[in-house]
Amino acid sequence: MRHVARKRFGQHFLTDGAIVDAIVDAIDPKPGDSLVEIGPGLGAMTDPLVARCAKLTVIELDRDLAERLRRRPELDVIEADVLQVDFAALAQRRGQRLRVVGNLPYNISTPILFHLLGAAADVVDQHFMLQKEVVDRMAAAPGSKDYGRLSVMLQWRYAIESVLDVPPTAFDPPPRVDSAVVRMQPLPPLPAVDAGLLEELVRVAFSQRRKLLRNTLGRWLDERQHTAAFDLQRRAEEVPVGEYLALAAALAPK
Repeated sequence: MRHVARKRFGQHFLTDGAIVDAIVDAIDPKPGDSLVEIGPGLGAMTDPLVARCAKLTVIELDRDLAERLRRRPELDVIEADVLQVDFAALAQRRGQRLRVVGNLPYNISTPILFHLLGAAADVVDQHFMLQKEVVDRMAAAPGSKDYGRLSVMLQWRYAIESVLDVPPTAFDPPPRVDSAVVRMQPLPPLPAVDAGLLEELVRVAFSQRRKLLRNTLGRWLDERQHTAAFDLQRRAEEVPVGEYLALAAALAPK
């Protein structure tokens, strides 16, 4: 039976075979990879992925789609909200780091990206279809209009690359926005950086983008009676990721 896309799940099914082939080529799955697909939907990417790696774990929230996927013995189906899935524990059960892929629901793509941050050490790489505007923000360089909190909080843990633009016509139903595929490769963790402290620092810095940092981050630092060597005569989007990391490390309790 034909499955009708459900708006509450943000479902837009990929239907362009050439785009699917290009995405799978970018992922380049190999036999033995511990591959996890988020939101397999009707299986547009699932089929070519399984053809290359033989086994695949899929995470699907839609009960009807999950039931359909369970009929396939080569799939390990996790019927759950992806935001409730413990990827670090999943990697531990698999005994190897994960390769995570998926056409993410655009309405919760940012929460998913932040959720996966906690499992970066257990991941080889991530390839996601996202709204192009989000990918541009993820990969943005300091000084650009797209550079912001999302850029800093992801770039401190990943090397990020936009690998493919995808038009709305590649989906059914077509979304109202352009899409892109992003590659995310985890970077070695920095032990001196506390993720929670960095997140608070960056949130404060970008809370009023048009103002100089002395009016936002400067007051935040004053409240903590900290005199870190940091140029506050700039706007938040002018500061490279490395300088935010250095400040977070300087602020961490010794």
